[in-house]
Amino acid sequence: MSTEQKNNPLHGITLEKVVTRLHEHYGWEGLAYRIDINCFKSDPSIKSSLKFLRKTQWARDKVENLYIKTFAEPSPWGDIKKP
Repeated sequence: MSTEQKNNPLHGITLEKVVTRLHEHYGWEGLAYRIDINCFKSDPSIKSSLKFLRKTQWARDKVENLYIKTFAEPSPWGDIKKP
């Protein structure tokens, strides 16, 4: 039996990939501006951000929502941005 998650835009995408793509797109300063958490403001790195986000669900939710809004939502022209 398959456990497909057709309505989950993050299915199959690791937290590391989420943080890495957001960092590449916005940079640390842009991430800190959009999500006010210290792991993006004070000596940020992928590794330290992952450590914090794996322990802090509310912050992870904000990061995942930003990823979806940035890369996975349909564009106004009807096509879908592929992550």
